[in-house]
Amino acid sequence: QVQLVESGGGLVQAGGSLRLSCAASGRTFSRYAMGWFRQAPGKEREFVAVISRNGGSTYYADSVKGRFTISRDNAKNTVYLQMNSLKPEDTAVYYCAGANLYYTGSDFREYDYWGQGTQVTVSS
Repeated sequence: QVQLVESGGGLVQAGGSLRLSCAASGRTFSRYAMGWFRQAPGKEREFVAVISRNGGSTYYADSVKGRFTISRDNAKNTVYLQMNSLKPEDTAVYYCAGANLYYTGSDFREYDYWGQGTQVTVSS
């Protein structure tokens, strides 16, 4: 069992930056590909980014490519999402998720564990 806890959300002006963190419990963090998803009010859950077990491969949604960066520190059991040039349409609850795979993609059904989410609000 893996427990995931997100942090780092908040209120920021458009054009600003935030760094989200997701801390995982247990000693098996390095076995999991880790992803970030988001869900805005009234909208479906949306894939944001994913990183492979060893951090060597990443994949981003087109909507965040070039602005967001996913990274991980397996020694600290933590995955990060650096968000730059934020836009009001980035406003959502952001969730981290773990998939017991080397690497995966945007299908939320591939992910086995989910955090509780952290709110990101971008004002215009």
